[in-house]
Amino acid sequence: MPAILTRPIMSNAVRTLSRVQIRFFSSTSGLLSKKIVIVGGVAGGASAAARLRRLDENATITVFEKGPFVSFANCGLPYYVGDVIKDDKDLVLATPALFKNRYKIDVRTQNEVVKIDTKAKTVEVKDVAKNTTSTESYDALVLAPGAFPIRPPLPGIDLPGIFLLRTIPDSMQIRAWMDQYKIKRAVVVGGGFIGLETAENLVHRGIEVTIVEMGTQILPPMDPEMAEVLHEHCKAKGVNLCLGDGVAGFYKTDTGLEGRIAADVINGRSSTFRGVQGTAVCGVFDKVAASTGASEKTLKRYGIPYEKVYLHPNNHVGYYPGAKMIHFKLLYSPKDGKILGAQAIGEAGVEKRIDVVAMAIQQGMTVYDLEESELCYAPQFGAAKDPVNFAGFIASNSLRGDSPIVHWDAIIKGECDPNHVLVDVRTKEEINLGMYKGAKHIPIDEMRARMSELPKDKPIYLYCGVGLRGYNVVRMLKQNGYQAYNVPGGWKTYAYVSKCVK
Repeated sequence: MPAILTRPIMSNAVRTLSRVQIRFFSSTSGLLSKKIVIVGGVAGGASAAARLRRLDENATITVFEKGPFVSFANCGLPYYVGDVIKDDKDLVLATPALFKNRYKIDVRTQNEVVKIDTKAKTVEVKDVAKNTTSTESYDALVLAPGAFPIRPPLPGIDLPGIFLLRTIPDSMQIRAWMDQYKIKRAVVVGGGFIGLETAENLVHRGIEVTIVEMGTQILPPMDPEMAEVLHEHCKAKGVNLCLGDGVAGFYKTDTGLEGRIAADVINGRSSTFRGVQGTAVCGVFDKVAASTGASEKTLKRYGIPYEKVYLHPNNHVGYYPGAKMIHFKLLYSPKDGKILGAQAIGEAGVEKRIDVVAMAIQQGMTVYDLEESELCYAPQFGAAKDPVNFAGFIASNSLRGDSPIVHWDAIIKGECDPNHVLVDVRTKEEINLGMYKGAKHIPIDEMRARMSELPKDKPIYLYCGVGLRGYNVVRMLKQNGYQAYNVPGGWKTYAYVSKCVK
């Protein structure tokens, strides 16, 4: 049974994931250098090289890449393993010959930079194929060696059938192993983006898959209650999840935001790296998970004040066939409504909504801006009030005091007002599928006639299916002198939060 290691870690040469580090050793005015050495190709290095040529036609540019490919679609590797992408040549984006003919750039694959002398401004290069070394001088140096998956020093780590997944040769080895030994079971170590995509593609090939994740959830950038949606989905697809328990050992049985910036700075242009906000998307079987900005876990860790709302809208209007639910979480500042982060999971329209929020975060926008966002609408693509608008409405209403909110985790852990009264406003048919212990049931359509059953001197917490009816009842009660609060996301959110609250 093969094991595939997918959790990334940086090489010793760089400190942050996919960062391009630049070193300048010229004090001349104008162009900073004429001879530029780039360590690493693929995304950052290849992007820097092409940008440098567009900025300076006369510079001598050399790229050293220790692997056999200078530019390839590493995000497509899991799909090559899964035979969705049939030919490895489709993963190759550019060749050394193309760089030479089109950009006049000298790309040397299978050449590894093993030593840098910053005083002499030279690099020592090992030709992997010929097993020889040489020295190359430079005026400016760009380091873009990228990341590689963790290969922990565990017992049995070097046994046959244990693979990394980072390069095209890695994926070739995995495919060859599966074909040769007719693999029926596999373990994926690491439940991040690449790990989940790899698991999906192995299942696509009819293989029984177990994901081993040291953390308590898959997709660590997301918050636990959002990841719970994917836990259920993966299990439904036959994937075994081993969470909160890292690999102890192995034994044999008989079965691109930075390359351009580097180029600009080398050529004297004012360009800085403004940081990343972690915008990402991942396909998990027939669901899509996407996020941007800070998670709740991150905000807690750094002591940053925040508020959150949940909603579960359809990706387009319900009357048009094929509408699919999106589980959406928005994080924002309780002081001014500034957007801090968002997460979404669903079958369609997920990445579109997260992309909108990602741009809003970059522009320093608030939840009030989301209310008024003008987005594309046609019945098959969205709704007159998009899920992004609804997220803005819910958050803004809470900040204005029109619809104060309280959350399931606070209710479950007893962190809210102990004198509160919890009211379920769903229909009788709905509560037959589940109801919070101790809640009072008053359907929304009976509330006006029965609101006298509720005390005005205690907080009234209201929940429905996904939050909309709870909001309507809050407005009804507040105008009649009640201390009413809505539980955003309703019973749908409870189903996931309840599994994560300790």
